[in-house]
Amino acid sequence: MSDITDNMRKHSSQVVDGIEAAPARAMLRAVGFNDEDFGKPQIGIASTWANVTPCNMHIDKLAREAEKGANAAGGKAVIFNTITISDGIANGTEGMKYSLVSREVIADSIETVAGCEGFDGLIAIGGCDKNMPGCLIGMARLNRPSIFVYGGTIRPGAGHTDIISVFEAVGRHAAGELSLRQFKQIEDTAIPGPGSCGGMYTANTMASAIEALGMSLPGSSAQEAVSADKASDCYRAGQQVLELLARDIKPRDIMTRKAFENAIRVTIALAGSTNAVLHLLAMAHAVDVKLTLDDFVEIGKTTPVLADLRPSGKYMMSELVAIGGIQPLMKRMLDAGLLHGDTLTVTGRTLAENLADVADYPAGQDIIRPFDNPIKTDSHLVILHGNLSPTGAVAKITGKEGLRFAGRARVYHGEEAALAGILDGEVVAGDVIVIRYEGPKGGPGMREMLSPTSAVMGKGLGKDVALITDGRFSGGSHGFVVGHITPEAFDGGPIALVENGDAITIDAQTREISLDVTEAVLAARRARWTQPKPLYTRGVLAKYAKLVSSASEGAVTDK
Repeated sequence: MSDITDNMRKHSSQVVDGIEAAPARAMLRAVGFNDEDFGKPQIGIASTWANVTPCNMHIDKLAREAEKGANAAGGKAVIFNTITISDGIANGTEGMKYSLVSREVIADSIETVAGCEGFDGLIAIGGCDKNMPGCLIGMARLNRPSIFVYGGTIRPGAGHTDIISVFEAVGRHAAGELSLRQFKQIEDTAIPGPGSCGGMYTANTMASAIEALGMSLPGSSAQEAVSADKASDCYRAGQQVLELLARDIKPRDIMTRKAFENAIRVTIALAGSTNAVLHLLAMAHAVDVKLTLDDFVEIGKTTPVLADLRPSGKYMMSELVAIGGIQPLMKRMLDAGLLHGDTLTVTGRTLAENLADVADYPAGQDIIRPFDNPIKTDSHLVILHGNLSPTGAVAKITGKEGLRFAGRARVYHGEEAALAGILDGEVVAGDVIVIRYEGPKGGPGMREMLSPTSAVMGKGLGKDVALITDGRFSGGSHGFVVGHITPEAFDGGPIALVENGDAITIDAQTREISLDVTEAVLAARRARWTQPKPLYTRGVLAKYAKLVSSASEGAVTDK
C-alpha cells in the first residue's frame, strides 16, 4: 500500500490534529490510541454482532479479524456496533413490524457514528437480511472508502433442513403429516450454529447482489460463517480499505447504474428474494442512481433463472459454496454478455479483471444450470400492474407454481387472521388469500408473510391457492405469491376495496394483476372506505409510518 498521506486522513485529522483537539486525543488514549495512531487513517468497523440471532452471533470475532487487517495495513481501526433483529424469530408476531424499520436504524446509526467520529474509511459486517442493505445505505450516504463483508451462510441442519423446514413443519403438523415427535426433531436440529439462513433467502440474495455490485471482495457472498475463508475475507477487507483510501475510491464510484444492473441480473440468475427489489431500490436512492420497477422488468426479460436453490429449488447455499460460489456464475454471465465488465469494484479493479482467472464449476454439478437449460428463461421476479396494483407489485414466480392463477378472494386484515384461516381450514383450493394493512405505513413496517406462506406449503395447498399482500415476503417464501402491492391499503389503494368472493386474476406472462369488479362498484366501495387510525402514535414505528415512502420506491425514509 502507498505511504500514508494527509489526503487519507481528511476526516480524522479534523478530530485529532492540533492543540485544540487535545480533549479528543485524551479520550482516544483511554480506548487504546498512542501517539503514533493519531497520524494514521481511522477505519470504522461497523459490527452487527448480537446474540439475538445465529446469523450474527459470530460477527464480533469477524470484526476483530477486520481490525487486524486494517491495522496491519497502516490504519487505526475502531470497532463499533449497530443493531440487528431476527426475522426468523420475529416472523408471525407483532415484533416483525420492526424488521424493515431496522434497515433504516442501521443505516442511520452507521452514518451517525462515522459522521461524528471522523472515520476516514469504513468496513461493515452484516449477517442478517436488513443488516446488508442498511450497511450499504449508511456507507453510501457517507461516501467514504468502504467495503462490505458478509458474515457467511449457516451449515445445513440434520436431514438437509434449515429454518424454512421449521416454518413449513408447522403447516405439515396442522395437516396431520408430522407427529409431535417428528416436528420436535426438525425444530431441534435445523439450526446447527452460526450463520445466515441457508437457502437463497434474503440474506444470501443480498450478499450476492452486493458482491455483484462491487462493494465486497470477490467470494465474500459464498463462504460459510464458520470457516477459515470467512476469517481471511475479513482480514483482507481490513487491508483493502487502506488501498481504497490511497486511491480515493468511494462508494459512488462503484455503485453506478451499470453496477446495479449487474446486481439485478445476478439476483435473477440465483432465483433470489423479492426483498432484493425493495433493497436495491433503496440502495440506488442513497447514491442518486435512478432505478425503478420498470428496470427490473426490462432486465428480467433477458436474464434466465439458472440456480436450483431453495426455497423453490433443491440445494442450499453451503452446497453452492462447495462448488465455487457465485464467481463462476458471474464469469459465465460476463462471457454471455449479461454483465457489464467495466464496472469498478472494491478491489480497485474492474469486474472483468476480477473474473479473468476464475475457473468454471466442476463437471457434473447441477446446482447452476447451463444457459441452454435454464430453470426459467426470464426473471422469476415479476413486476405486476393492473387495477389491483396501479403503481406496481412484486411476484416471485419460478414457473413451478404455474404462470397464471385465477380464483376468488379470501380477505384478511393482517397476518394473524390469515394464518389462523389457513391452519383452521377456512382457506380452500381456488382461493386468492388477500392480506392487507401490512404495508410500510399500514402495518406499520411491512411485515414478511412467511408464516402464512409456509403454512400454505405445509398444508399442501402450494399449487392450489395464491396469496397477495401489501406486505412483503421472506426470501424463504415460495408458491404463487404477490407482495409489495401499491398503493397500499392504508393509503386507500385498490387492495383496500377487495371483498370476499371477488374474482382475481394473476398473470405472470402478461404481468397483470386484476380485480374483476367494475369501476362503478370500486367507486362505490371507495366512497364508503375510511382510512384506519394509525396503530402506533409514539415511538419508532410511528415515526417510520410518517416518513416512509411507497414500497414501489424502496420504502425509504429520506425521500
